[in-house]
Amino acid sequence: MISKLDLYRVFGCVGKCKSFSNAAKELYMTQPAVSQSIMQLEKELEIRLFTRTPKGVILTNEGEILFEYVSSAISLIDTGEKKMLDSKNLMIGELKIGVGDTTSKYFLLSYLEEFHIKYPNVKLKILNRTTEELCNLVKMGEIDLAICNLPIEDTALQIEERMEIQDIFVCGARLMENIKRPLTFEEISNMPLILLDSKSNSRQYVESYLLTKGVSISADIELGAHDLLLQFAKINLGIACVVKEFSLEYLKKGILYEVKTVEPIPKRNIGFCYLKSVSLSPAARTFLKLL
Repeated sequence: MISKLDLYRVFGCVGKCKSFSNAAKELYMTQPAVSQSIMQLEKELEIRLFTRTPKGVILTNEGEILFEYVSSAISLIDTGEKKMLDSKNLMIGELKIGVGDTTSKYFLLSYLEEFHIKYPNVKLKILNRTTEELCNLVKMGEIDLAICNLPIEDTALQIEERMEIQDIFVCGARLMENIKRPLTFEEISNMPLILLDSKSNSRQYVESYLLTKGVSISADIELGAHDLLLQFAKINLGIACVVKEFSLEYLKKGILYEVKTVEPIPKRNIGFCYLKSVSLSPAARTFLKLL
């Protein structure tokens, strides 16, 4: 059975063409099917929409009123379909990503550059927050996806790993002079420690692991950014717990030194998360393929 919207599409085309036969050609329908559609619409509305003439049809006064609104509505629908297709093909759209400061600098930027070169018309919205805040933003629908320090335990989120990272301890040259061998975690805990904010996922991961070894650590200096950990360790204010992959420039140049431990902290991952219950936008799906 033909839908009401289809009836209005036929009506709009006949009103524009002023001819059943011309409308039939444009709609790829038979002329009897067009006539039947108009009769059905007139019956449902209980009003005559066209006056038949030897040269075709003309709209009645009531038909003129309806035609104005139907033309606008059909035009809006057509525009919406085109916009949707453009979005699907990434000719337009918006990509909303949440990410931490450090992950943004050392992991995300190269992918954003590649995506922007390929799809310059897609607007980028990047929010910097902690992992906990990012997960909440995903669940609130404020961002399409979040790139976070893992692990994350949340049944509402789809979580996928992308990059393996290693937590290590580092210090400056002066402190390193007094460290001649690998240290136990107990020995590390008795040294002046420079750690991230207690709410950060990275710190919580390290603290939780050391607790399984019976060792509790606390910060002598607590900072909000990974780069600050490196800077404070550089001037020998303490031993910093950092991500090795994000500290390679300092380590390779001999600005900082890795404090070896008797056993390493298990590696973890950086990954992304998004809502399980909501389909990703075309832009978000395409971006994830780059990762």
